[in-house]
Amino acid sequence: MSFGDPNNPYGQPQQPPQQPQNQGYGYPQQGQPQQQPGYGYPAAPPVSQGYGGGYPTAPTTMPSTVNSARVMLWVIVGLQVIGVLLYGIGAAAVSAASDSTEDPALQDALGDIPVGLMWAMAVFAVAWLVYAIMLAVKFNTGGNGVRVAALVFGVITAVLGIYPFFLIGLVHLVLGILIAVFVGNANGKAWFNRPRY
Repeated sequence: MSFGDPNNPYGQPQQPPQQPQNQGYGYPQQGQPQQQPGYGYPAAPPVSQGYGGGYPTAPTTMPSTVNSARVMLWVIVGLQVIGVLLYGIGAAAVSAASDSTEDPALQDALGDIPVGLMWAMAVFAVAWLVYAIMLAVKFNTGGNGVRVAALVFGVITAVLGIYPFFLIGLVHLVLGILIAVFVGNANGKAWFNRPRY
């Protein structure tokens, strides 16, 4: 083992270099020990902790996928308005035609169409329209409950697009699946779980 190696931690301490004889301002006073750099780990940089104790920061603007889900909700609102008008006008027309017609063939054909069911479908379409509006409006300020409600809305819309209204509900099927995926992904979770000050 060589004691002459300056990087040897077990060697003899090094002699501090000689200080200049000028002992004015800014020079250490004679007789004071000089600070030597020690061995060990280097100093770590300061930890910059944001709000939340070092967790990743929450998004400040709505992610594009979440915004797309909100736009799709507004598209569903527009489709629901059309559906309400069609069901309401259709139910009123069938009801008026079945009451006033004297043609037995037309009355038999219209008698098979349940007017009450058409009115019930119009009421359901209005309820689904209001549900979609409430969700779309709450996307900016809502929490995880809005996210869960939007997931449920997307899944039920997709299921209703498959079973009773396949030809008419094909657009609803696609939009419902996309809403559920966009709200359920990591961006949606980060947006709806962000801290609100």
